[in-house]
Amino acid sequence: MTGGGGGSTRRAAAATRSRGRPSDASEPEPDARRAAAAAARRRGRGDHGPLRLMDVSPRAVVFLGIASFALMSVAFVAYTSGWWEEVEREGAATLRTVMRSVTPLPAPRMMDLPQFQGDHKESLYWGTYRPNVYLGIRSRTPLSLIAGLMWIGLKNGQYFLRHVCQDSDELSTYGWTAHNGRDYGHQVLVDHGLFLTTSFLKEKGEGSGYGGDWAVRLDANSERSSISDAQGSTTHLFFYIADESGKSITMGSHVPSSKGPVLLGSGSHDEIGDWELYLRSEDNLEIHRAGFKSMSMHNLSDLVQQAVATNAMHTGNLNLPDMTEDSSNIMIYQVSIKTAQIDIVFLSGSASKNPMIEERISKLTGPMLSARLESKQKEFEERYDQIFNLNNKIDSKELSVGRAALSNLLGGVGYFFGQSKIALPKGFTVSFRASPGISSRGRWDVHISMDIIGHWLDLLNSDGWIPREQILGAEALSKVPEEFVLQYPSNGNPPTLFLAIRDLASGIHAKQFSDGEAEKISTFLERAYIRLNSWFQWFNSTQSVLPPLAHFVGKHEGTFYWHGRDNMTTRELNPKTLTSGLDDYPRASHPNDEERHVDLRCWMLLATNCIRSIAEFLKMDSALEKDYYKMSNQLSDFGTLNKWHLDDKSGAYFDYGNHTEKVRLRWYDVQDKDTMRRELLRETLQPPQLRLVPHVGYVSLFPFMMGAIPPESWVLEKQLDLISNTSILWTDYGLRSLSRTSSIYMKRNTEHDPPYWRGAIWINMNYMILSALHHYSHEDGPYKGRAGELYDKLRSNLIRNIVKNYHETGFFWENFDQKNKGKGKGARSFTGWTSLVVLIMAESYPTLQRAHDQAGSDLSYSNNVRREAATVVRS
Repeated sequence: MTGGGGGSTRRAAAATRSRGRPSDASEPEPDARRAAAAAARRRGRGDHGPLRLMDVSPRAVVFLGIASFALMSVAFVAYTSGWWEEVEREGAATLRTVMRSVTPLPAPRMMDLPQFQGDHKESLYWGTYRPNVYLGIRSRTPLSLIAGLMWIGLKNGQYFLRHVCQDSDELSTYGWTAHNGRDYGHQVLVDHGLFLTTSFLKEKGEGSGYGGDWAVRLDANSERSSISDAQGSTTHLFFYIADESGKSITMGSHVPSSKGPVLLGSGSHDEIGDWELYLRSEDNLEIHRAGFKSMSMHNLSDLVQQAVATNAMHTGNLNLPDMTEDSSNIMIYQVSIKTAQIDIVFLSGSASKNPMIEERISKLTGPMLSARLESKQKEFEERYDQIFNLNNKIDSKELSVGRAALSNLLGGVGYFFGQSKIALPKGFTVSFRASPGISSRGRWDVHISMDIIGHWLDLLNSDGWIPREQILGAEALSKVPEEFVLQYPSNGNPPTLFLAIRDLASGIHAKQFSDGEAEKISTFLERAYIRLNSWFQWFNSTQSVLPPLAHFVGKHEGTFYWHGRDNMTTRELNPKTLTSGLDDYPRASHPNDEERHVDLRCWMLLATNCIRSIAEFLKMDSALEKDYYKMSNQLSDFGTLNKWHLDDKSGAYFDYGNHTEKVRLRWYDVQDKDTMRRELLRETLQPPQLRLVPHVGYVSLFPFMMGAIPPESWVLEKQLDLISNTSILWTDYGLRSLSRTSSIYMKRNTEHDPPYWRGAIWINMNYMILSALHHYSHEDGPYKGRAGELYDKLRSNLIRNIVKNYHETGFFWENFDQKNKGKGKGARSFTGWTSLVVLIMAESYPTLQRAHDQAGSDLSYSNNVRREAATVVRS
């Protein structure tokens, strides 16, 4: 499922992934490579390639956003002064549409809640919040100090600069083996004979400035035994620090002969005061440096590559030139070693005569740092075991994989700030200044979970819309092909955040939180209610005074369809449905507004149940609560669901639309000016007609996943038949996304668009199916035993295959190949939904219930939470 914001993968494949173009490490798709390369050429930037010993052009300073801000200001003045009332009706409507699209929802911001201020905010100030690079550190503020690691790798006799995570680097493995999401992380990287580990530790101590101090330990060991020359056997590490605000950084002194700490650089930042960066190592080090003045932080790889290449041409050495530009705000430090351990410590709130400086450096370097890292590792492992309670559920081999999955998820949290580019009516090109976006993470820390959800909800515009992709800032833009940057106010992702929000609510009911945590969750839900309602209404209705923007309601009451499908395409075998998150999963062959999509109906059922429960708990507006109560009952009506979507013969649920099975892709000779070219185009052999769309797959199981089928219904038996049939969905590695009997099974969608959701095994959907099997195995009914048997087999298959792939490849994968023994496919290292293996191991699933039986009961007891003194520690 495509997520809004894509921080779950530590690489730049998210943009191509979310459009149904997987970036497979073994066989990269040519269209994805061409698109990324073309975008890089257009912007004059791209992923780093081999180092070339040649002169390079000077860097350019890029200033963004001035023009768009001016346009927004003009539009705002025009709007508030009433000028729009004097123009033609059509122009006024267009202007109003523009204004609503780029205007935040007029409601109190989630992140202004007291629980997100003070100690909470400061405790999360620094972190590894740059998941697109192998190691990147920044603060949660728009104009931050940023730091990171680069190194020169050797592949096939060529030197390559490593910095941005990308498959073409062909690292044997990289990723966090431990990370607690707050102040500790440990990472392992293996790059063609170079073994590199990085450890991150953060501390707020006496004398520290805002956010505290942090340290990075680098352990490097080169085993390039086949390289005879000294240059080839030397590892070149580059650690940098840069100020996004443009403030200059002072270069430190030359390396002294003693083994004491070396001052690398110093400066001042508005939020943390004076700061200093030190290096300490017991090994003999050769250090080279360079300083640059630039506001283009996304071009850091280019700066280093060009500086090293130019210097190498003149000196023959792969070193930085030991030169700095005036008022440099970027400092790069190069350490050339064979084997070494290096500690780098950042001190905030420093002053030259502060007597605590030496003590603070000592605590975050050398033996004391070793002891602290060891203690943090032990603490992480103990907390993992306590929270997920995996005793007797998995073996030690699986345990290490589960810890790595959680760590990559937490270490993949990213902070981005910038402008979303919104596609508006012709003649308008406005960028929307978005709030900071932080990618979503799981149950490890309820405070971080609410923080992340709150950031997402603060992105709502006045219509209740959240852009599908959060491509915020130059660094993010540099990794996304240009054609995918614009966000359309008619398109949005499934409201999956309701799963996490319902989990918070259910956690109160299950007494998983302390009294203090329950109080904060209640406050959070109360503030979130108006935003959740606006978001839901964006899906559910049309704004009365505007052209249709984002409603998904079908022609019949209680039916819904995903907008954004191309009904004019001649190049796609089956027009994609990007908004559904299932991209190329087969829908009606000829899109129109008669469509009914069963998965969206189920998402709406989840949303109504969740909002209804919150409304009842918080005693919100009674009229609105009654509306949700009514809609919840309507959407949970089993007879209506079956009337619109059930195929009685197979027991599968299907979409409805204008469809024919008689379509194919065929090569045509197309006249292009004076030349002929061949093009693969769709040919329709039989006229479409309104009907159920007969493709069994994940969509067919959505009512089952949501627990919408009564446990005694014959339909449940049919659903279990579909799941267990090896000719349809069942494999020894998980359930495939589309039945082998489907006419579109494993079919390409275009010449350059290989199958994506047309057979591959996806862990997010398997988790939801596993959750439903677990649910029905505990519900009284004739199929309880069978559901339990399938649950045990599917759970075992999923865990075994993910663990096997991780140990064999060193990575978590986006999806898995049902035809090739469950081999990992798509993006790597893709933690995201594959990290759900942790919850599968722990047998931790969301609560499934039919709305007309239990809706609202999740929080029924919680009216007394704030008055009761009992404290229950979350297990």
